[in-house]
Amino acid sequence: MKQFLKDVLHDLGETPKRLNSKYFYDHAGDGIFQQIMNCEEYYPTNCELEIFQHKTAELATVLKNGFDTFDLIEMGAGDATKSSYLLKEMLRQKFDFTYMPIDISADMIGHLEKKLPKEIDGLKVKGLNGEYFDMLTHASQISPKRKVILFLGGTIGNFETDAALEFCKELRSYLQKGDVLLIGFDLKKHPDVIRNAYNDAQGFTKAFNLNLLNRINRELGGNFALEQFDHYPSYDPATGACRSYLISLVEQEVCIEGRVFTFRKDEYISMEISQKYSVEETELMAFKSGFKPVNHFFDSRNWFLDTVWQCE
Repeated sequence: MKQFLKDVLHDLGETPKRLNSKYFYDHAGDGIFQQIMNCEEYYPTNCELEIFQHKTAELATVLKNGFDTFDLIEMGAGDATKSSYLLKEMLRQKFDFTYMPIDISADMIGHLEKKLPKEIDGLKVKGLNGEYFDMLTHASQISPKRKVILFLGGTIGNFETDAALEFCKELRSYLQKGDVLLIGFDLKKHPDVIRNAYNDAQGFTKAFNLNLLNRINRELGGNFALEQFDHYPSYDPATGACRSYLISLVEQEVCIEGRVFTFRKDEYISMEISQKYSVEETELMAFKSGFKPVNHFFDSRNWFLDTVWQCE
């Protein structure tokens, strides 16, 4: 709670105002995001799911990388829908591994630890509740095994490009030479396809963004009037940056823990970036951050890339 408050007060005090997208995911936000993933316009989930459903055996073999035993660590595991296909295939091929899902939601980790061993016979699960790098440190402390990391869903796109490179460099510092990373990238494509994915007709993405204001009201005593903000997405095909904003419809003041924030009419809050990449840009990022790309997996439309990087 203290960190949430600290970040909100800091970010709304910036010029331009912003909010951290990691706070989208409270209980209500999780539910809305499930609706987004199931709506017609939001393609990334189904594209990556297609890869995991139809290229499972090849994925499993590449990720094993000749290891006799290893820890399979999924950063931001969520409900593990996609990775479940991989887990089943690895067990079918009799790989010796422990699945370690990392998630900031304690509820989700508890759910996975109970659910997955019942659904996937023989699966060893050790849930890790917390921030990515803290939990990677913990994973290394509790197990000396080689590491295979999953970072799916195009989550790397939630960083600005420079920050994404720094994230990958930091991730590499927690791994040993020869360890493996499977990382998902949403690829550049027709701008209308991308923009529609973040502006669905049913309004789920709008509700997802507005829910963060509602969370601030509920948890931090804010007084945002949600009806006085609107959702606006943009996509720039030149840079690959897809951005979401909330626009103040009127001149207004919002109070949070005694701090007053003044909004001009039409002033925006920057909410989220979802960066899109070319294949060449992903390969350059791998080399710059200390990895070597060893295999690419695409969906049938070449809209999404799951790429396997090995630690150099």
